[in-house]
Amino acid sequence: MLRKIVIILVTCLATMPLLAREKDATPYGMGLIVNVPFPENEVAQVVQEVVQNGIIRGTKEYNKDEYISDATPVTSTRVFPQWTEGGKVFYKVRLKALDPRNFKNSSDVGTLAVRYVIQAQGDKNTVLRIDARFVEDFRHVSHASNGSVESAEYKDIHDHLDALQLMKAQTVEAEKEKQAQSARKQQPNTPLPDVSSSVPQAAVADSASPAVPALGAQTSSPQAAPQTLEEHVHDLRRQVQRLVKAPGAPLQSAPFHTAATLQSLPAGTEVLIVVSTTYWFGVETHEGQHGWILRDQLEQLP
Repeated sequence: MLRKIVIILVTCLATMPLLAREKDATPYGMGLIVNVPFPENEVAQVVQEVVQNGIIRGTKEYNKDEYISDATPVTSTRVFPQWTEGGKVFYKVRLKALDPRNFKNSSDVGTLAVRYVIQAQGDKNTVLRIDARFVEDFRHVSHASNGSVESAEYKDIHDHLDALQLMKAQTVEAEKEKQAQSARKQQPNTPLPDVSSSVPQAAVADSASPAVPALGAQTSSPQAAPQTLEEHVHDLRRQVQRLVKAPGAPLQSAPFHTAATLQSLPAGTEVLIVVSTTYWFGVETHEGQHGWILRDQLEQLP
């Protein structure tokens, strides 16, 4: 009996370190799945921007690097099996990556790929799935990520979605203000009453009340003339509109230097400011295109 107890205790002590090691082990190959409160079309737009930025975050080739650059968007890759579960699929690939960090037992040179899967969940929510893998060119060994790439890429997507949400809210407020200004412009100015036509001439001549000054006394007042409607509109335009400086500026999808360029605006293009940050302006073009431009690339109207 005593011998059996000793065997059980020894077995338990031997397995405890193994269980601890398994608990602390890095979960390679788990990927990332998250439900985001944005419609599918907006998530797809942002994911396309991130896929096209040429950067794979959460890994690096050398210690001095912040990320891996020179990645390109592709429609398919052998790194992942063909996706058959529906939704929209995007890939970003970096060829000839040298021993990228945060991949299990990785070594040598190979292909680093990130897959993004977007699946709609109703009209207002979207499931986003991100997976990253590295495959060596020589041995064709596939290495799973420890989750760093997936987390970093999702953070970039999340930041873009937050910026898009902020811009949408600011655009709604700006549109309300534009409508209010338009309504005020359409209201005709109330004219001064025509005393000479509404009151008999005799009554005017005989009236001695100082409370009703003569019409000529009003026009000869030394007070400064009020601002005209045209001047008021010009001042409003100077506050909310800007011109693109020479030689032109890129209209970017988000307030980040790595964000995708939506279009190149030539010098002199007028834009409407809908969001203002420390370094960026969220703007709307005459065609209704929304985007972001660095503040120092715009100037006020003359």
